[in-house]
Amino acid sequence: NMKLEKETVERRVQLLRQEGIEFVTNADIGKNVDVNDLKANHDAICLCLGATKPRDLPVPGRELKGVHFAMEFLTKNQKRLLMTKDGTLESKWEKESFITAAGKDVIVIGGGDTGTDCIGTSMRHRCKSVTNFELMPQPPMDRALDNPWPQWPRVFGVDYGHAEVQAVFGHDPRVYSVMTKEFLANDDGHVKALVTQDVEITSKGPKAIEGTEKEWPADLVVLSMGFVSPEEYIVHELGLDVDQRNNIHATYGDFRTNIEGVFAAGDCRRGQSLVVWAINEGRGCAAATDQYLQVKRSQSMLQQHSSNNNNTGFANLSSLSPRS
Repeated sequence: NMKLEKETVERRVQLLRQEGIEFVTNADIGKNVDVNDLKANHDAICLCLGATKPRDLPVPGRELKGVHFAMEFLTKNQKRLLMTKDGTLESKWEKESFITAAGKDVIVIGGGDTGTDCIGTSMRHRCKSVTNFELMPQPPMDRALDNPWPQWPRVFGVDYGHAEVQAVFGHDPRVYSVMTKEFLANDDGHVKALVTQDVEITSKGPKAIEGTEKEWPADLVVLSMGFVSPEEYIVHELGLDVDQRNNIHATYGDFRTNIEGVFAAGDCRRGQSLVVWAINEGRGCAAATDQYLQVKRSQSMLQQHSSNNNNTGFANLSSLSPRS
């Protein structure tokens, strides 16, 4: 597939291990790892969970078979491809539960890197067709006057997935300024099509245009509309405060949560964002945690020193007591 070779990833992980980092895999905090054990056995906890709760599409027919979140589609495909060093499938994947796009009309709702990966994966499955819906209008070819440098250039671009569709099917897969109104089912409760409406962007946001309904064939629909917040169960387990968007509440630069010794950084704190922000906040959170641990260590040493002095004082007093 189009992902980085795992030998490259493993080489970097080995370098980090040599620096003293211990990696514990298959650890789902709050499910198969008790948060109380973590707190009891460690002086500080840094939460860098990402924002992995996907944005849903609550329209009629959402419950139909064949409608999936992007990460469900991508993760199962990736695990299917992983091999052990002996050449056997590592995931022991089940063909019945695998989500395939082979020979299907695929619709990807939403863009970004995740949407592009869904398009690229569908192409590698040899789908019948793939269409990508975008809520916003098509960006201009050049910067608009209200989008000057150094702002991120909001211009039309072609990613690898779009280029592959263009090369195979002869057209760009993206359809702009549309929103999904409902999913239609066949007799087996599986999605067979969806209905869209054109939208216009107003001061109050996107607005559906009446009378523009259109039906699109679809055997597989992949929802790639971004992520809204970190998973809730670990937040509840730790008793963390959250902001109005259900992200973990911690001030940028300080990174401390409302729980003593627990820090948060990255997308789980600021919401879905860019990897450069993840790097920035990771470094900042590491520095804040180090400072916290140094202060805690100094306080512990002072308490121990004070305790030793008190013990010495009592010992001297007892030596002055009358002897029998």
